[in-house]
Amino acid sequence: MLFRRSLRTSAAALALLLPFATACGTDAQAESSTVTLTVGATGWKAEEAVLKYAGLDDTPYTIKWSLFQGGDQQLQAIRAGALDLASSSEIPPIFAAADGSANFKVVAVQKGATLNQEVVVPKGSKVTGIAGLKGIKIGYVQNTTAHYFLYELLKQAGLKWSDVDAKPLLPNDGLAALNGGGIDAFASYGTSIITAHQQGATTVGSGKDILSGNFLWSARDSVLSSPRQKAAAADLIARITKAYAYVRDGHLDGFAQVTADATHQPLAQARKDLTDAQAQRPTQARPVGDDTIASQQKVADVFTELGALKEHLDVKTFWTTELNADLEKAL
Repeated sequence: MLFRRSLRTSAAALALLLPFATACGTDAQAESSTVTLTVGATGWKAEEAVLKYAGLDDTPYTIKWSLFQGGDQQLQAIRAGALDLASSSEIPPIFAAADGSANFKVVAVQKGATLNQEVVVPKGSKVTGIAGLKGIKIGYVQNTTAHYFLYELLKQAGLKWSDVDAKPLLPNDGLAALNGGGIDAFASYGTSIITAHQQGATTVGSGKDILSGNFLWSARDSVLSSPRQKAAAADLIARITKAYAYVRDGHLDGFAQVTADATHQPLAQARKDLTDAQAQRPTQARPVGDDTIASQQKVADVFTELGALKEHLDVKTFWTTELNADLEKAL
């Protein structure tokens, strides 16, 4: 079994290196060792972990992973020049580009699950549904999926944003406020929702059928102007897709253990969440297309309606197909 895994992952790694070598020229091996990508991760470093688990972390370039509480912080970092590559939902790039001076482009889309995107209330709460949120304090993670699906859930329940006392909070701060009585409900995602449930919180609304499942890779403009960094970015995104394919191909239990250890949750819960997520929408990258741009435009228009954006934003101005050819070769 170990030999089979090594053979398969080595073959996958070789396949991924070929387009990288082509893009970098005949001296690729020597040159690629000098390439560094600073890459963002949200919640926990799942991408770094899955690459290691699948044996695909042997990149011919250096990756420096930086951990953030949300994709909005990743986009802030990319605007500040502290990240080369950011991963987020459709929403953070909208606000990062709203001032018209974005220094990045969306270069690829990673399809992913929309589970653990919820509005929760603490143990003992009398609130049982979204309609019950009227007039109470709700924490939410601003400029993220939580902001978006909370607004949409309120609309579905016949409520306006002004009908609730909405308070923007980071995931960890929101979780503390929920447990400490500072807020009555919390709209968030990922590990903060997992932890909230471990502490007795219950779900009163979910964004799983509201969100598109499009998670965006955004690259700083300087990456796109560097052939070697550009090739490395395409290679990395493809490796993550290959790594999750390896997990789905009979190795889910092992990665569930990795996840449980990293997120401090019971193994059974980690296994269920991972199984459900990959069943709902397998993690896999795809090149930029008109449909993915249109999906984000719809989201941006909702934020304009909400008043979070001052004016209409044409999202296609910060998308590019420059990575498509490299990514298609690497996938």
